[in-house]
Amino acid sequence: MKIFGIVGWKNNGKTGLMERLVAEITGRGISVSTVKHAHHSFDVDHQGKDSFRHREAGANEVLLSSRKRWALMHEVRAQEPSLAELLAHLAPVDLVLIEGYKRDEHAKIEAHRNVAGQPLIAKDDPTIVAVASDVSLDEIGQPVLELDDTVAIADFILDFTGLTP
Repeated sequence: MKIFGIVGWKNNGKTGLMERLVAEITGRGISVSTVKHAHHSFDVDHQGKDSFRHREAGANEVLLSSRKRWALMHEVRAQEPSLAELLAHLAPVDLVLIEGYKRDEHAKIEAHRNVAGQPLIAKDDPTIVAVASDVSLDEIGQPVLELDDTVAIADFILDFTGLTP
């Protein structure tokens, strides 16, 4: 299973890029899963639902299942699990695209929108192997790809990971 990340500051287009990349890469017959890191508390469950009540009662894991999908919720009652620990829970696929986890050591593309006014992470991070931007960037050593050119970004990721058909 190959992994590749998309990082960037808030409102720089990471999630939209992830969505387009998943559609583009799966459209080429390559299986993809995703991991999204959230810096805040989140819940996929709702108060009053049976599964919510199970978790509130102290269950470590609650598995929801229906005819169309299943979801496993695991309560973190101690330290946040590492990316490697989380990846071990995924079923095998060709490629796992990771949104966030910018401090981990896997290869990444930085999503950068000039209007956001944030500094480039790539300048100080050797794990960022390219930048996808809406402006040209001459001051960095990594390749710069057009942020809206999903095909070129997908090609770059597949070449980099050795998944080019």
